[in-house]
Amino acid sequence: MAIIQIQVRKNFIEDVFLDGGFGINIIIEKLKMKLGLSKLNPTPNNSCMANQTIAKPLGLIKDLRILVHGISYTLTFIVI
Repeated sequence: MAIIQIQVRKNFIEDVFLDGGFGINIIIEKLKMKLGLSKLNPTPNNSCMANQTIAKPLGLIKDLRILVHGISYTLTFIVI
């Protein structure tokens, strides 16, 4: 598993785990608030976590633009 730095707006986030095996992108509510990401879209379903527990997400952040090594990606994140 690789660990990288990403940029969200003007914020740099160190030590982000990169694993192509995940089916969803997750961000915790505390980091969402710290980055100033306020708009949430409704979440259509619950998520099964790696430890097999069921999490009820707070919502989705759709079409968030991030930079990884200077390459722009637009992703959707589930907020837990």
